[in-house]
Amino acid sequence: MNNSHIQKIARYGLGTFLVVAGIGHLTFARKEFQAQVPDWVPISKDDTVVYSGFVEIALGAALILAPAKQRSKVGKIAAAFFTAVFPGNIAQYKDRRDGFGLDTDGKRLARLFFQPVLVAWALKSTGKR
Repeated sequence: MNNSHIQKIARYGLGTFLVVAGIGHLTFARKEFQAQVPDWVPISKDDTVVYSGFVEIALGAALILAPAKQRSKVGKIAAAFFTAVFPGNIAQYKDRRDGFGLDTDGKRLARLFFQPVLVAWALKSTGKR
């Protein structure tokens, strides 16, 4: 398997992950995602989850469908999104909010280290071959 093929699999995987997560924001995991919304966000937790769900679906679709010339931009936007929502992961840890099986301080702390992986995944799967 060449590097181009691996990148494509990684991009499709991340895109699919985002689409499923976005659908979860709107449906089956809505309450779980609300645990990640910091109290200082100026709109309701439910609205925040719904809006971010639409963004995740759009980003996931863009990762999968973007023409080659646009992929790098889409990857940077996805990386920026993952960075922008990181305070929610911090709030979940700091405020000891359970969600998605993150029901201990250790699990919530470990989750914090996954966010940089998502940022790198977005950039590497859409970067130059």
